[in-house]
Amino acid sequence: MFGFLNCNKPAGFSSRDLVNVVQGRLRGRKIKVGHCGTLDPLADGVLVVAVGPASRLVPYVHETTKDYRGTFRLAAESPTGDIEVEPKFFDDHPVPTLEQIATACRSLTGVIEQTPPAYSAIKVAGRRAYEMARKGQQVEMPKRTIVIESLAVDRYEYPELELAITCSTGTYIRTLGIDLAKAVGTTAVMTGLQRTRVGDFDLRLSHHIDTLRDQPIETLLQPATDGVAHLPKLVVDDEQAQRLVNGLSLEDRQGQLPTDPTPSHAAAIRHDGILQAIIVPIGQDLGKQDPVRQRWVPKKVFKTSSPART
Repeated sequence: MFGFLNCNKPAGFSSRDLVNVVQGRLRGRKIKVGHCGTLDPLADGVLVVAVGPASRLVPYVHETTKDYRGTFRLAAESPTGDIEVEPKFFDDHPVPTLEQIATACRSLTGVIEQTPPAYSAIKVAGRRAYEMARKGQQVEMPKRTIVIESLAVDRYEYPELELAITCSTGTYIRTLGIDLAKAVGTTAVMTGLQRTRVGDFDLRLSHHIDTLRDQPIETLLQPATDGVAHLPKLVVDDEQAQRLVNGLSLEDRQGQLPTDPTPSHAAAIRHDGILQAIIVPIGQDLGKQDPVRQRWVPKKVFKTSSPART
């Protein structure tokens, strides 16, 4: 029980609801379960669930990019930025052209700053922002830097707009749509959202909620290596694997890892395909006549002895 579940969260379910379904299937077994990135109840699509020791890999899954399809209603506005609260509609807003929207998409692509919505789970002064917002309290949301790799129009029939987005973790899609609408002189609310990919976890290969309820969880698990597929990899032999288990350092004997620049962390994988450890580099000066040789030490070690089933 060391791997990930590629789940298709239905709309109307919270991320916690889906995790509870998985935990219910594992009741009586001391196995940790957690999800890799919240999806609002309004949204559906890929929710990656970590099972067992893979829960320690959640931060690395967060490093991967995500794909979304978001639908918006222009010339509308709501406190939440979506249709959780009945929107207010405007008849006097300008009708943007497709070219104007495409130009706005380009202006919001790349490294940008975004102010998350007050109706979000972000903690401000130790409290959830949405709890304060629902009580009518003023919430000062800190800006964050995000990366929008691509932002394109899939469909536009005013006032309905559908966008395809590839972005970094931490991106609020409803805020992105609102910012785009603002750039073309109007407002917007998000009416639907589907997450179609998280890293190597694709919607087309995800498991429906009924499958999670009916089939043995073991048969649905993907290997832990799928969650760190974006990391540089070091294939280790039995001796190196044992060194990592013992907390000892090792060298990249075969030159498998990049050195210019040296990555901040990498995945050490055994010959049988099992993730043995997440490793980080340390420099070791071996003397004035020798170059600085890169060594690697384990940051997270996994002592599982058999692969997850696929």
